[in-house]
Amino acid sequence: MPRSTNPLVIGGVIGDVLEPFTSCVSLRIVYNNGSEVINCCELKPSQILNQPRVEIGGDDLRILYTLVMVDPDAPSPGNPNQREYLHWLVANIPETTGTNFGEQIVEYEGPRPMMGIHRIVFILFRQLGRQTVYAPGWRQNFNTRDFSEVYNLGSPVAATYFTCKRQLDSTRRR
Repeated sequence: MPRSTNPLVIGGVIGDVLEPFTSCVSLRIVYNNGSEVINCCELKPSQILNQPRVEIGGDDLRILYTLVMVDPDAPSPGNPNQREYLHWLVANIPETTGTNFGEQIVEYEGPRPMMGIHRIVFILFRQLGRQTVYAPGWRQNFNTRDFSEVYNLGSPVAATYFTCKRQLDSTRRR
């Protein structure tokens, strides 16, 4: 059987976080410093402190989306007992716009991995219509699959991820 070239499969996002799906909507994520999230790229914690600009493709403002941002490697890739850690949740985002036009359900929290290389995953779901989404009681042990089922979101329409690891303070004495 041929090996997949899909970066979400190679990076283990398909399997650890998501079931296989077909991407059908453009999703662009850019941090304030100009760092764009491209599958498998590495970003430093200092580059991702503030919530990014998110652009969703399409041409119909009546279609709405939910964006989920999780870390499946929390607190460490070798012992991910908090899988998935929820960093951000925005619902009711109109097509052709971005998260600024949606309803922030869980405020953005920039990843700060303490050990190992973490995958930070953005998942976009198409909603059936405007809906009320409730914030989970805690960020750790969020489950994207269960969330999708509870809110009847179906399979994702887009996803991307980057890697991030602890950034040592360059001002420390040696």
